[in-house]
Amino acid sequence: MASLEEIRKERLNKLEVLKTIGRDPFPAKTECDYSLKEVIAKFTELESSQVLIHLAGRIMSIRGQGAIVFITIFDGTESFQSLFKRDEMDEVAFKQFGETVDVGDFVGVAGTVFTSSRGEKTLKVSDWTMLAKSLRPLPEKWHGLQDEEERFRRRYLDILTNSEVRTMIEKRSKFWQTMRDFLLTRDFLEVDTPILENIAGGAEAKPFATHHNALDLDVYLRISQELWLKRLIIAGLPKVFEIGRVFRNEGIDAEHAQDYTHIEFYWAYADYEMGMKLIEELYQELAEKVFGTQKFTIKDFEIDLSKKWELYDYVSIIKEKTDIDIKTVTLKEAETKLNELGVVYDRQGFNLNRAIDNLWKYCRKQIAGPGFLINVPVSMEPLAKRRSDNPDFVERFQVILAGSEMGKGFSELNDPIDQAGRFAEQTKLREQGDEEAQMNDQDFVEALEYGMPPTFGFGVSERLFSFLMDKPIRETQIFPLMKPKQE
Repeated sequence: MASLEEIRKERLNKLEVLKTIGRDPFPAKTECDYSLKEVIAKFTELESSQVLIHLAGRIMSIRGQGAIVFITIFDGTESFQSLFKRDEMDEVAFKQFGETVDVGDFVGVAGTVFTSSRGEKTLKVSDWTMLAKSLRPLPEKWHGLQDEEERFRRRYLDILTNSEVRTMIEKRSKFWQTMRDFLLTRDFLEVDTPILENIAGGAEAKPFATHHNALDLDVYLRISQELWLKRLIIAGLPKVFEIGRVFRNEGIDAEHAQDYTHIEFYWAYADYEMGMKLIEELYQELAEKVFGTQKFTIKDFEIDLSKKWELYDYVSIIKEKTDIDIKTVTLKEAETKLNELGVVYDRQGFNLNRAIDNLWKYCRKQIAGPGFLINVPVSMEPLAKRRSDNPDFVERFQVILAGSEMGKGFSELNDPIDQAGRFAEQTKLREQGDEEAQMNDQDFVEALEYGMPPTFGFGVSERLFSFLMDKPIRETQIFPLMKPKQE
């Protein structure tokens, strides 16, 4: 078998032949009358009229030799067969095709369509044009790229040769469009907000830091759109949302990536109970329109989004599954229990909040859902409104699916004095080494002092899509971040 360099050298020679015989290997203009999908749809009409048509695409296979050659071209919409017969086209053009063309090349073909003896829709070629000469061979048709790192590194080849990946990308697009349409039909306004920030706020996460040369300013890549969108609520826009990238400088695993697509929306004059009803409708519509079902197998769980969504009480669940009462537990007691349960956790900046959160994550893995986690302590959520009947807890919910959190919403805190106090508590946690504690955004507190109406806010990332696909999040990203290849 020839090496890659030998194949590349042979194709470079063919490139020079194309130039010598006057066939531009990389022309700018393409003559193409129909997409291949359109040709298939109009085939009966085109066959009966026998009109000359021009098609274009990448050659995915070449079969035959001598006087008859079949090729299959693919243009991103469909595949279509073309037939080259030496006796029924210019002999020089036929010979040049055989001498210069390879699988992977992009070509234009002109001819008339007919149905082959095997019943296959086919173009009988009268002439051809090189559109782009490929210098490297495509992966072997039946096996494609097998190594995961190579699949991610050369994702364009993975997409080209693996129909499942292509279908996943199409579903991913439909997922976000369905999300967008759901909100637009309910009078939400789509906006975009800054990615570079002086203060990374709106979530508990470690940000990426960079430097703005023109302003000579250290800035962060945003970890959330929240505080900007709430400023728009203050500005008098009652329903806003944004779909965009956020960045969190944390670990990689099956559920977490460092840069990913995220949506947040905010709804003035609404609370978290209204939000739960809306989210249940949203998730059911996403499932039906994108996947055509409400039932999913995710990890070891069977999920039915159409059934009644449960309510899970934060304190009760932890008590039931770990025998720990988070209202009275000490840090030492929580650590002891975590070690007893075999929970691995990050000890940097470790505090009681982090300990309780790890206890909850242990419990969460045992819950199938669908449902909403409610009644979280105020210390765990610095941006949510306190419950009026129990101010030690907040009006927050998290969507629980297959043992994981798939979205978070709450009645937004709009009391600027309470917000300033909670930011101050977060500052203390950061000073003690908790890099995920929220930064003290005094500009946002100032904005709140002008007044923000009661508001419901919600956010969910592309992790929801990866879960419904039952795949690791990197597998469902189009181009996951990779380390540079080591030579």
